[in-house]
Formats: sequence, structure tokens, C-alpha cells
Amino acid sequence: MSNQTIQAVNINELVDIQDVMIDTSMPVAEKRKSYQRQIKNDRCFRYEDTIVRVSFLDTGPSLAERMKQYLLSGQSVELTSA
Repeated sequence: MSNQTIQAVNINELVDIQDVMIDTSMPVAEKRKSYQRQIKNDRCFRYEDTIVRVSFLDTGPSLAERMKQYLLSGQSVELTSA
């Protein structure tokens, strides 16, 4: 899948992330296993009729470093629910 273009992906073979259910009472390691088992491919899945492909660069700051920068910047985020 990593070399496959998003246009070559069959959306019907992807798991819809909305169908993934995680038991929040489980330990973190078990939640990860459950998520991985259900989603099948955490780099390419779907949300309704949209293909979601996740990729990361091997260079530059890590996600942890970016989050630290963001949190230290003092910006706020407004979360809303649908």
C-alpha cells in the first residue's frame, strides 16, 4: 500500500473509521491492538466516501516536538461536537 497511489485504492476494501469501536476501559496497549485489528491498515482507511491516507516524513520535527511547540505557543483550540 505504501507505494500505491490513492487513485489505485479500492474504497470498498477499506474499513470506515466510524465502524471502529474502542473500549475505553481497556489498558492503552489493548486499545492499540483492538484499533489495529479493526482498522486493518492504519495508513489507509476511509471516512464515509473519502479515502484517508496517512503518511509521515522521515525528516523534520517529530509529532511530539510539534505538539510541544504548539502547546507552548499559547494558542487555544475550540472543540465542538456535531
